[in-house]
Amino acid sequence: MSLKDKYKELTDLASNLGIADLQVREQDNVLYVDGTAKSADDKEKLWNAYGKIDPDFRSADVVMNIEVAERASTEYTVVSGDSLSKIGKAHGVSWQAIYEANKDVVKNPDVIQPGWKLKIPTV
Repeated sequence: MSLKDKYKELTDLASNLGIADLQVREQDNVLYVDGTAKSADDKEKLWNAYGKIDPDFRSADVVMNIEVAERASTEYTVVSGDSLSKIGKAHGVSWQAIYEANKDVVKNPDVIQPGWKLKIPTV
């Protein structure tokens, strides 16, 4: 059984998830899987699929180099009277998306300060 056959479920999942620039090659008894996932969740799904095939990761016959695409964003400077909801409505995104993109700055989504620079995810 070739490694491509052994890990067919993994490579099919990568295709179904739309992994960008997906490359699967077998070299020196190692299967290399490279590409870019749309999200960390998709990358995790691939690792989970690999874990089902080789639960202890002992085969050492797969090298997965899956990057996670960074979402494009614009920068916005908070002004007095702003809220995440108000900023989100003005930019066409949810306040939750803004909060998720700025957890390093915003500790409480109900408290933002004028002058803070926030990343606004683009759709």
